Amino acid sequence: MALSARRRYRPVDYWPGFVDALSTLLLVIIFLLTVFMIAQFLLGREVTGKDTALERLNAQISQLTELLALERAGSRSSKDELAGLQASLTAAERERDRLRSDAASGADRARAEGGRAEALTAQLDQEKEATGRALTQVELLNQQIAALRRQIGALEDALNASESRDRESQAKIADLGSRLNVALAQRVQELSRYRSDFFGRLREILADRPDVRVVGDRFVFQSEVLFAAGQGELNDAAKPELDKIAAALNELAAEIPPDINWVMRVDGHTDIRPTRNAFPSNWALSSARAIAVVQYLITKGIPPNRLVAAGFGEFQPLDTAQTEDAFRRNRRIELKLTER
Repeated sequence: MALSARRRYRPVDYWPGFVDALSTLLLVIIFLLTVFMIAQFLLGREVTGKDTALERLNAQISQLTELLALERAGSRSSKDELAGLQASLTAAERERDRLRSDAASGADRARAEGGRAEALTAQLDQEKEATGRALTQVELLNQQIAALRRQIGALEDALNASESRDRESQAKIADLGSRLNVALAQRVQELSRYRSDFFGRLREILADRPDVRVVGDRFVFQSEVLFAAGQGELNDAAKPELDKIAAALNELAAEIPPDINWVMRVDGHTDIRPTRNAFPSNWALSSARAIAVVQYLITKGIPPNRLVAAGFGEFQPLDTAQTEDAFRRNRRIELKLTER
């Protein structure tokens, strides 16, 4: 029993299988290494080929760039040459046109010269005929000149007689001028006398008015006597004074002969300060005040053709000082009897 048991027990030998497994693994590793090396070799060749191709491409790009630059330079040169050729062509065309025009003008001149020669020949014949007629006319003109000389002699005699009469007329005109000057002087003296009479009457009428002055040959009213500040309408207090002046002027007008051209001039004046109302300027205000006085005098019977309204604004001051008293003196209405 024991022997049979020992016979049935045998130890297992694992070493051959292990060796077989190692051999197989080694073969697999060798195979993998071989495959890897082959792959590396092929990959290296592929990379080397790509680098070579890239270098070739770069070289081709450089060549193409150089060719493009050369082409551009050639294009600019061609354009410049084309422009020069076009300019030359234009100049040649102009010269051709000029030569054609000169040729045409030359032909026209030649034809004109031929016609001119024929015309000159005909004209010479006509002038010969005209010369003959002119000689005949000269003879007639000589006869007419003789007749004209006789007429001129008669006219000279008449002119001498006329000059004599003219001298007499000039003497008469000089005498008339002298007498007219004397008459005008007399009229001026008469007007001066009437002016003196009128001024004398006004002095009597306005003797109690300290705000009315006599300045030279005119009466001066302060504007405040006739108008409110900055206004162009007469106030009621001014009308009685103007009534007196109108009455004196009407009396004087009845005495002055009608052939003396007299007028009563009414002058309006303001100070230098600008207006602050509806009037655009001192000139307009002074004119409006002078017109208001004239219109009132017309209502009192003074003929309009004997009245003159004038506005002087601030441009004829009596006092150039910049004071209230000077401003008051410059704001005035002046009355003057004068010639028209």
